[in-house]
Amino acid sequence: MMISSLFTLLKKDFKMMLSGKFFLLALGSLLLYSCYIQFVYVNLDQKAYPVFLYDPNNKISAPSKKVTEVKSLEELKKQTTEGEAIGVNAAGSKPRLIMDSSGRARIDTIRAAYALALLTDEKPPAVQEIGRNNKDMKNRREITSEFLFFELAAVGFLGIASIIFKEKHMGVIRIHGVMPISKSLFILSKLFLFLAADNLFAYLLTVINLGHLEGFGVIPAVLLQTTIMSLIMTLIGIICAIRLPDFKQFSLLYLVLAVFVTTPVFLAGQTGMTWNWIHYHPLYHLFMAMKNAYFQVTAASNIYYGVCLLIIILLFLLARKVLSQEMVKEG
Repeated sequence: MMISSLFTLLKKDFKMMLSGKFFLLALGSLLLYSCYIQFVYVNLDQKAYPVFLYDPNNKISAPSKKVTEVKSLEELKKQTTEGEAIGVNAAGSKPRLIMDSSGRARIDTIRAAYALALLTDEKPPAVQEIGRNNKDMKNRREITSEFLFFELAAVGFLGIASIIFKEKHMGVIRIHGVMPISKSLFILSKLFLFLAADNLFAYLLTVINLGHLEGFGVIPAVLLQTTIMSLIMTLIGIICAIRLPDFKQFSLLYLVLAVFVTTPVFLAGQTGMTWNWIHYHPLYHLFMAMKNAYFQVTAASNIYYGVCLLIIILLFLLARKVLSQEMVKEG
């Protein structure tokens, strides 16, 4: 009886996902992310720390071709008022640097050393390997982990909510309230389908953009982190969609999640910005675990997995309670 009921719910939820264009949205995201990685991101000429030189007396005999020479001190100051640009004023007895501070002494020291190193055309040996990855593979791992995290944290969260709101509008929850179907099965059916879809998405995104050899090497760890994130975000989406009365209120919550909650995580994870409070941000640990999985670094301790399991159990119980309350309210 239970297996038959679960199969019925899976069939119904699968049809809801099809009618809601969920798989079409996921396919579109996969193509968009992959095209960006393959044709744009890995081919970007990332000119970090542009250097500008003002040398009216031609004291610098052979500056690097990466240095842009300017004709006046005013132009030099204008070019270095924003961003990561470094200006070199060679009008005095020795070169002086002009640049806006990044707020981090270590980064500013690197920028200064880089600018001074470009005052000669002598080329240092090129760095071909970064750890176990060349520059191309490092970039691919980083951007793929970011896209997958965003897909799970934001797009997947929106997908489950759209289905719940559609079911509420169609009176599906009201019907289930009077049918002898377990509330746990109602939730498990959605968890199973979204988990399967998210893992398939993660597999394809990883293999397409890292290649078969590198992709297969990280797939087990990536799918583990995908499973954790998928279960957590799907349960949160179910709870929020059931509790909120309409999609407008959910849209505001989604905006807060997509912009204000995930943005600090990306900044801390990618730019190296240090905030003491970021370690209390739950999504930060999920993001770093996902990123570490792509770089084949030990994702986290047993405490991390224990906490994740506890959170999933608590969210499931809360989702079941919220669903029961909604069914009672629907009559």
